[in-house]
Amino acid sequence: MSGAFWAITAGIGFGLFQTFNRRAVKGMDVYVATFIQLLISTIVLIAVALITEDVRALLAAPLSVWINFALAGIFHFFIGWTFLNASQKKIGAARTSPLIGTTPLFATVIAAITLGEFPGFWGIIGIVLIVLGAYVISKRSVNSNNAGGNPEPIQVGWKASWLGLSAAFCWALSPIFIRAGLKELPSPLLGVTWGIAFSALVYGIVLLWQRDRWDGSEITGDAWLFKLLAGLLVGLSTWVRWIALDLAPVAIVIALTMISVPLVILLSPFVSGKQLEKVTTALWVGAGLILGGALLLTFIT
Repeated sequence: MSGAFWAITAGIGFGLFQTFNRRAVKGMDVYVATFIQLLISTIVLIAVALITEDVRALLAAPLSVWINFALAGIFHFFIGWTFLNASQKKIGAARTSPLIGTTPLFATVIAAITLGEFPGFWGIIGIVLIVLGAYVISKRSVNSNNAGGNPEPIQVGWKASWLGLSAAFCWALSPIFIRAGLKELPSPLLGVTWGIAFSALVYGIVLLWQRDRWDGSEITGDAWLFKLLAGLLVGLSTWVRWIALDLAPVAIVIALTMISVPLVILLSPFVSGKQLEKVTTALWVGAGLILGGALLLTFIT
């Protein structure tokens, strides 16, 4: 099958993950939700790696490979996924997903600072579109009702949007360490498996250290079910995305996986309820601007 097919499959998987994950984090502590997500994804990726890869290559790799992939995992999974879950809990999946689409913007800024790679004319247009789209999504506040019928304000100002933007920044930063690791060990699957496993281990230690924060908190069966589905989807989608990257240019893969954004906006109101997920015309306009700007940045770099 073609790389484009696998990229679209990964995008659909990520979209479903974000949709189900929103339903799960509604009834869970953000940090507990992130750890469960990490743990399930780690199990999935370890199983896939054992079946499809020679893990001895990782065991024989130099220390620098282990460090680079671990740092990539810390930024992408440990920190990035925490921001993702916190953003979904605060402003919903429909508004978080387009904000995460700003990742190419942060990647462009990082490249300009670290590599001196400054965007040209179309790159600047892309940046303007992304910033404008983020502004359109973030400028308003809407109120929704929680499952119990009590008012639950969902703020969509800049103060509320920083969580989703922070996740995008972390996901733009992690490729620096991924590239460094792949130079010495050209196995993306082994790299991402070690990165996510290391993140899960560290996260577990942090949770034990701060167990007073979550010990005794009740998690409903509904939340467990949707978190299990979300964890399986994001683990499998991560693997599928690496397959796509092995078969197609990076720009094509990034562009096609952006199908997750409209998918989340369409499905979130049905999965989490229209009271929690307010989809407006402004949201669609903002998402369109961000996607358009991201595509410009993706294909000109």
